[in-house]
Amino acid sequence: MPGRERWLWGGLCAAVALSMQWTPTHLLWHVFATPNGSPYRQTFVLSGVLVLAAWTGLAHGLPDRRALLGGTAVVLALAAGALPSSLLTSWSLLLAAVGLAAVAGAPPPRRGRYGVLAALLVAGTLLGQAAATTAYADRERLARLDDYPPWGPEHERRAAALAAADGWPAYRTDSGLPGSRATTPPPRRPGRRVLQQPHPAVLTETLAALGGGWTSRGRNLLSLDNPVTDALFGVGARWRNGAVVRTDVRLPLVTVRPPGPPPAYGRSPFRNQELLLGARVYEPPHAGACPVGTEVFLWAPNATGPARLGDHETHLLGGQPKRRAALTSLGVQRTPGLKPTLPGPGELGCLDHDRLRTAVAALRARAATSIQVTSDGIRATLPRAPPARRSWPPRTSRAGTARAPRRPRTAASSPSRSTTAHSPARSVPGPAGGPGGGGGAAALLLVWRLAAGRRPEPRPQALPVPVDEGRRAATAGER
Repeated sequence: MPGRERWLWGGLCAAVALSMQWTPTHLLWHVFATPNGSPYRQTFVLSGVLVLAAWTGLAHGLPDRRALLGGTAVVLALAAGALPSSLLTSWSLLLAAVGLAAVAGAPPPRRGRYGVLAALLVAGTLLGQAAATTAYADRERLARLDDYPPWGPEHERRAAALAAADGWPAYRTDSGLPGSRATTPPPRRPGRRVLQQPHPAVLTETLAALGGGWTSRGRNLLSLDNPVTDALFGVGARWRNGAVVRTDVRLPLVTVRPPGPPPAYGRSPFRNQELLLGARVYEPPHAGACPVGTEVFLWAPNATGPARLGDHETHLLGGQPKRRAALTSLGVQRTPGLKPTLPGPGELGCLDHDRLRTAVAALRARAATSIQVTSDGIRATLPRAPPARRSWPPRTSRAGTARAPRRPRTAASSPSRSTTAHSPARSVPGPAGGPGGGGGAAALLLVWRLAAGRRPEPRPQALPVPVDEGRRAATAGER
């Protein structure tokens, strides 16, 4: 092969191989989305380029002994570089060594019987390597991946049961686990488990902050089976243990929250849930054990293995970024001082259901009086705020005019297809409202305040709420 052509093919093979190791070009190969499973699905392109280079070289004549030894040295160098990998087994090394010995030690193909022997050895080595790789992958798949049954009659029964339990817009339904190997046809008003490529960032971030988990590098969000998040998302029916389970401890789509500083997500999903709920409902464990009567929840996103509390056992499958174990229940604490057995480091939370019911009842008392759901938005009528109590003597402003004490109100919504507002006893437009209506309302509000001798008050910001089915919920207090 001419020197210029040799350098051209060699440079092309090296460039393709290096492009799979550099992050920008790696993302370019996959249209800027890392694939599910193996991140090197584009290696078939490198194999094709190598075959083309080899065929071009053979077109100029058979390789001599020096070329064969050089190729053998390259393969040995690659094998040495792969020795630290946990995926390399003794069988793969043995088969690779046999193949190299067959190719390097065989005489030129003009001697027929030796050529046939070399071809058989190479073919046997390739087939043996493929068989060993398949056997290893099948064994590890059972230990490392989720085992979802294929779509069948059981999924049809679940879909029919969830459709019968549908109560939208009064509440949502959650399809629960397990899922299906194929993209599961969702029931009416599906819950939070969905296979999508990709998810909106605000949805994934919110669910992750509340204790959500995933598989397939975040493409498959796992159902978050937790009473607090079910209350926040307005889930009134979910699939659990082969049947539909209903609950009345849930929030409506639109609620008005008490005043307070803007909350911010932290590291603990228990505290984040309480921030959105506006009440403390979790108790910390004492000496590693929860109080009797509380429900024990485990947060161990990177743990893999069984977690057990008494007779109740659940299996975690974590390990970010590929997998993230969701916040899971270990059952109700019935024995004083009984500590759970954990597969790894984690955080425990002890849920007091009486506190949760009290918090939900308080928020429902400030919920919207009516909700209208359309295909492009939500309209909600909020309850009229009680009249402000005036202090005596009344406070005076700089100009000397009397003014009543201020009562700031922060409106927020359950994170699910919701619209929030600060105005009392009025129909509030949802995402369908345009900028004209908002500008007119702001102008009227400014004129009213100026006429009353009061300056406009800064409105507190509300915590961003997640997007449901690709639609961002609008919050009047955010802007």
